[in-house]
Amino acid sequence: MNGVLASPVMKAAVYYETGPPDVFRYEDVPDPVCGPDRVIVDVEVVSIEGGDTLNRLGGDMPAKPHVVGYQCAGVISEVGADVTDRKLGDRVVCVDLWGSHAERRSVLASATWVVPDALDLQLAACVPIPVGTADDCLFEFGRLQAGESVLVHAGAGGLGMAAIQLAKRAGATVLSTASSDEKLDRLKALGMDHGINYRETDFVAAAREATGGRGPDLVVDSIGGETLVGSIECAAYRGRIITVGDAGRSAVVPNPGALRPQNKSLTGVFLGAELFSNRERVHPMIQRHIDALAAGELEIIVDRSWPLAEAAAAHAYIESRQAFGRVLLIP
Repeated sequence: MNGVLASPVMKAAVYYETGPPDVFRYEDVPDPVCGPDRVIVDVEVVSIEGGDTLNRLGGDMPAKPHVVGYQCAGVISEVGADVTDRKLGDRVVCVDLWGSHAERRSVLASATWVVPDALDLQLAACVPIPVGTADDCLFEFGRLQAGESVLVHAGAGGLGMAAIQLAKRAGATVLSTASSDEKLDRLKALGMDHGINYRETDFVAAAREATGGRGPDLVVDSIGGETLVGSIECAAYRGRIITVGDAGRSAVVPNPGALRPQNKSLTGVFLGAELFSNRERVHPMIQRHIDALAAGELEIIVDRSWPLAEAAAAHAYIESRQAFGRVLLIP
């Protein structure tokens, strides 16, 4: 060995080029480094976010090999010198721009949330991005009020399920789209009032019919492209449309001029910017949702999980649009 110690390594799902799920490789990579304002989290569960699949398909790669992934949960195993509000052994869920698809992760301590002892880490891992984004779409930017109507696209996804529950709890009439009647039937238990099977029905006409011809007051659109064109079309007079993703991967670009005739507004939402620009508002908001989940006031549905070594299969399953709820990876 010539007196040379091997560098500590961990397992991770990595890729060297963007593309379809089969670009993943399960390999040894160097252990993460804990900076003064950071913590090391031993990852116990990864919640695969929609942005993870989009980044793998064609996003930025700060390094090669690249470890993708926004969100995961685990136990803190190292604490930076300047960190005072986290300690060894804390159970946390954390968020960063990449790095979740691994056995360990270095994150800013300010991007972690403490998980109550009674809450399963697999459920907690699913909260910050989808539930926090849903809250911002509905209330901070969507200005939803009791008695209004809201159309939530992709109701069977993490953002959609959260938005349905939060909107119903706020006193709104909730419409949602999904790809099958079976999924729509299951969404009723979360508070959906009117379901729209977008594969069989024109959602614009269906949304108007469900709202007495007026159209929904608010539309939360995570699909983009042609769907966003329809969202603008179906919204009520002075309706608000939130664009929060491009899951549809459509090249169609909506015409902003379509907003003017009925004084509609279109707002883009990105929780990541708020997390770092308005942490004093967003961090406590997400913690409230984690605590609400622990208290049984919010429901997270996990569809299925895969070992981290099978990240390619998990990503492919998400992209098949079969999932109802969250898809997890277990290191």
